[in-house]
Amino acid sequence: MIRQSFSYWCVANRGLEPETLLAGAAKIGFAGVELIDEALWPLARKAGLKIVSTGGHGTIDDGLNREENFPRIERELRDNLAKAKQWEIPVLIGFSGARRGLSDEAGLEQCARSLKRLAPLVEDAGVVLAVELLNSKVDHADYQCDRTTWGIELCKRVGSPAVKLLYDIYHMQIMEGDLIRTILDGHAYFAHYHTAGNPGRGQPDASQEINYPAVYRAIAETGYAGYIAHEFIPQGDPLAALETAYRDCAEALA
Repeated sequence: MIRQSFSYWCVANRGLEPETLLAGAAKIGFAGVELIDEALWPLARKAGLKIVSTGGHGTIDDGLNREENFPRIERELRDNLAKAKQWEIPVLIGFSGARRGLSDEAGLEQCARSLKRLAPLVEDAGVVLAVELLNSKVDHADYQCDRTTWGIELCKRVGSPAVKLLYDIYHMQIMEGDLIRTILDGHAYFAHYHTAGNPGRGQPDASQEINYPAVYRAIAETGYAGYIAHEFIPQGDPLAALETAYRDCAEALA
């Protein structure tokens, strides 16, 4: 059964106190929240929301594709795996890093080398490290893991069930489109999904170019039983926007 969550950073600091926002989201029907400050984890749990994902390491630009970053990433990942076990967080998010002149093949080799060394730690913790697919056209210039084929090849080279991809629908619509075919063909490598409307990372509704009901149904068709996380910037009341996103997704999956 697919459950719904939302990224906290998108709706924070928009006129509602954290307790009101989290309790309101739970009342709507959300099962989880992610990318929320650690200081608010107890408040989220009190509201009945699971912490679905958090960062596995920093940063987006200085990531897995450089050997010099590995000691820091390993240290950060160990710390975050311990927290994930304590708080029962199923997904930690990883980043390839920016190219900065590095060829895609060289970046792929180094990311795979780094992740092979980290995979046993992730497996032992019983969580998934999901390398996020991000667009390099609009939001994250020069980011290396910016195409699904590159990300899937990375997972194949690592060969661990604990290392997969975060398929961000908004980002991949910008980079390559063909969302439904990609989801149906590549879902075995996707641990988690993010939504947002394109263009502009707005409400995932009929006002933008992605046909989200069809995408939601394609995800369900794969047998996926995790969380779909809404990661859009609301206009106006954040709880009203979250309620609309929740309802639209629930109706598509009914």
